[in-house]
Amino acid sequence: MNTARPALRAVFEEAGVRGHVFARDIDGPAALGLDEDTPVVLASVFKIPVALAYAREAAAGRLERTERHPVPPPLRDGGIGTSGCADPVELSLRDLVLLMLTMSDNAATDVVLHRVGLDRVNALLAGLGRDRTHLIGGCADLIGSLLADLGAADEEEAQARLAALTPAQTMALSVCVPERTTRGTARDTAELLAQIWRDEAGPAEACAEVRAVMGRQIWPHRLSSGFEDGYRIAGKTGTLPGWRNEAGVVEHPDGGRYAVAVFTRAETPRQRDPGADRAIGRAARIAVDALRATAPSTPEPSSVVNPPTVTA
Repeated sequence: MNTARPALRAVFEEAGVRGHVFARDIDGPAALGLDEDTPVVLASVFKIPVALAYAREAAAGRLERTERHPVPPPLRDGGIGTSGCADPVELSLRDLVLLMLTMSDNAATDVVLHRVGLDRVNALLAGLGRDRTHLIGGCADLIGSLLADLGAADEEEAQARLAALTPAQTMALSVCVPERTTRGTARDTAELLAQIWRDEAGPAEACAEVRAVMGRQIWPHRLSSGFEDGYRIAGKTGTLPGWRNEAGVVEHPDGGRYAVAVFTRAETPRQRDPGADRAIGRAARIAVDALRATAPSTPEPSSVVNPPTVTA
């Protein structure tokens, strides 16, 4: 692993971002990190513990997966999923969780979070030893903070004001400063995923539900971009001004499982930054390959015949 950290630094330098990485073998002791204990902005990666809290409550019988909940118009921020719907919306909790994790639906997230409770999510994280991770609220709280900092009445006005900020001004916004917003670390995030994949984060039924939904994520441009067909990817992206993240589990065709969390902070924030997106996949691949190199008996991707199709 001696060459992995310099390679990671080179990937992030080329992309113009500061990177934070932690990867671990879920079924073994190998681990690799780069600035893994520095606080980071989670952005929508926080939806993983929200989903876990929901699944644990469902497994305990304290809520029903088929409960139907309206998605109030004030929660709809014009984004994707129910967030962008013009007409009344009502879905079951499990379908709201599906939209929350697979496409990062903000309105669905806030309905689920309201049902399970913010305090319960934070207590769950603390109970699992993830004491570097803390949620300050839901998506509406993060967006409200951004609007307040910008003095904007709505998201359209916020976008115009964001475009006029210098990079330093952008990264000083509350939602961009870990200590002032929903936060975590790369290590905490990857360790939480490892606990979910080992059925240590709650009842096996709950952990399996989170794994299954994360495996259906629709975005292939970050973590998945580092891995060819044959790997299975279950992940959750996160995006806020200047921050592009993804955390997930990479499963090799031979069954090896690796929890990976990559967080990037841009030197020059851009609304679209494909270089930073690609850097997440490249960094994840470097980390996974380095972990696999510690187990010489593990076959390499090229030796696998007829691998299963990738799940992005």
